Amino acid sequence: MTRNLSVRAERIGADIEALAAITDPERPWTRRAFTPRFLEGRAYIEAAMRAAGLEPRLDAAGNLIGRRPGRRPGGGAIVVGSHSDTVPDGGRFDGIAGVVAGLEIARALAERDVALDHDLEVIDCLAEEVSIFGVSCVGSRASAGTLPADWLQRAAAGKTLAEGIAEVGGDPRRLAEAKRDDIRAFLELHIEQGPVLEAERIDLGIVTAICGITRVEIEVEGRANHAGTTPMDRRADALLSAARLVDAINHSARGRAAEAARRGYFAATVGEFRIEPNAANVVPSRARLLVDARAERRSEMEDFLAELERLLAGQNGCAETRATLRVVSDNPPTPSDPALLDEIEAAADIVGVSHRRMASGAGHDMAWFARVAPAAMVFAPCRGGRSHAPEEWAETDAIALGAETLLETVLRLDRRGSDAATS
Repeated sequence: MTRNLSVRAERIGADIEALAAITDPERPWTRRAFTPRFLEGRAYIEAAMRAAGLEPRLDAAGNLIGRRPGRRPGGGAIVVGSHSDTVPDGGRFDGIAGVVAGLEIARALAERDVALDHDLEVIDCLAEEVSIFGVSCVGSRASAGTLPADWLQRAAAGKTLAEGIAEVGGDPRRLAEAKRDDIRAFLELHIEQGPVLEAERIDLGIVTAICGITRVEIEVEGRANHAGTTPMDRRADALLSAARLVDAINHSARGRAAEAARRGYFAATVGEFRIEPNAANVVPSRARLLVDARAERRSEMEDFLAELERLLAGQNGCAETRATLRVVSDNPPTPSDPALLDEIEAAADIVGVSHRRMASGAGHDMAWFARVAPAAMVFAPCRGGRSHAPEEWAETDAIALGAETLLETVLRLDRRGSDAATS
């Protein structure tokens, strides 16, 4: 790396390698929340926080928070955070890069002897990935005051989520105390988990929004019959009708994605597909497909759902099969704070990194912090766009550029907040 940075790429790399070594044997790189391995990783991060001059603590939701006090008590906190848990056989960078970037920002401030007016916090959010309890973003939801109370009784591996939170050091009886109202800005660094930045040779993605995710179940009812004796023109084949729907959904999604500049980011996937009776010599009587749709703009999602209804109505008008639609889950998009995006962009220009604005098709802790504070995030390129896989890889230098940009953003936010307080 030729740039003169305040952060040090070799320290970032050393932290990532140390955490990568804390993995379930024979399953690189696995460190799931609510497991002994996760607590080993947390112990490493807590020690690293202390070494970076941060004061670590656990909140009631089990978030690990390292705090560097500011010069003006009561001025609120500028927060840099992500998560250290992984999916099974996941990756050594997903989430971890963001926590390590926060640690390195704290080290760089200490080395430069920079005193901020605001508190600086580095947060390792509890269980961002889907946990053994079947739910995700446990810590960040609690920080936003939106963790459903009934989730605490979800059970897995012989314990409830409430007991799991207690095991990592939280206190589920005082969960309401985890809600934050003192954050002045939340910043998150993450690997892109997609191929765009690498393909375009761009240093940094500035995330405009986390896409809304809507999942739709479509059931197609046909009529079972003997595959050998039923003439081809007298069948009510549920699988055939469902396959036509899959093709139509893909065609619609590709068209919307091709118009991303006008419509915003969009993707739709038929990720689950089941047929009955699933026998070689029987015409399928029923097919079920689950559509996962993601849109940067809510209006685009609503338009897509309306198109699905039209597709089903058209099919039901000309086929012997009948299709019905049910929305299983529907989460709106989370836009980044516009002023914060401008600050990040200005910081990237000062650092001298190439950058582009882009949406995130995946969910992140930032989406929940955005409910209680201005929030935004940046992406570092990753090799081949691979993530949630053992092959996941991001260059340490690329992460360092993202960390340096967030460091400059922290400094700009601290100055801006201090100027506003004295004006």
